[in-house]
Amino acid sequence: MAGEKETTKVAIDKYRRFLHEDHVAAAETMEWRHGIPPNYDSVNNVFEQGRTKVWPEGSVEETLQNSMKTWEMELKYKTCIKDFRTINPEKFRVFANGREGLSAEEILEVGGYNALLKNSMPNEFKYHKEEQETFESSHTAFRSAFPRGFAWEVINVYTGPPVVTYKFRHWGFFEGPFKGHAPTGEMVQFYGIGIMKVDKYLRIEELELYYDPAELFGGLLKGPKNSESNTEHQGGQDDNTTTQHCPFNHN
Repeated sequence: MAGEKETTKVAIDKYRRFLHEDHVAAAETMEWRHGIPPNYDSVNNVFEQGRTKVWPEGSVEETLQNSMKTWEMELKYKTCIKDFRTINPEKFRVFANGREGLSAEEILEVGGYNALLKNSMPNEFKYHKEEQETFESSHTAFRSAFPRGFAWEVINVYTGPPVVTYKFRHWGFFEGPFKGHAPTGEMVQFYGIGIMKVDKYLRIEELELYYDPAELFGGLLKGPKNSESNTEHQGGQDDNTTTQHCPFNHN
């Protein structure tokens, strides 16, 4: 068994500060969603090649950027709130586009995509029907669309801390199918504003996010419906490619 633990070492990720030490220091108790820590090499390359800002090490912008990347990693790949390092679990709430606040437990239950993309549009007009999705199904859909990951960067920091107001950019390349739409290979991106309240340990207590989901889905739904092209070029195969991407190379 000792030999098995040694084989699951993970390279240090310079953008997600707790990934390596969590795995080493708590290998026996840390509960990862897929059994082992994720690998972010692919999306780190997308980030480094496409970012518009390079923040000085130790700056407020760089600290915020790495903190948010770490929070996103914990939200997707840790299954127990006790293992989260980036939030104050007793006070944490996230608010998306002015909707009701959700606790960490609630987000873990429904999944980050379902929580953050929820909206009040009539069901027939929704491009993401969160009530019909599970944690895994929503993540599988977006992993399929962005096989190299969906990168995130800080564009500017206006205030903080303890209340940090910032502008962010999220982007990736639509290189895999998304809910019946063929990939275009084009960049899909959107911008948003975040307002984050942190405690004296810089753990997140409240996070408000404001952005237009249509900027994301506009790029994804731009791809032609691929049912006909599947019949012509793939012998009628369906979109099972969504399950074929490695689940550990993510945003």
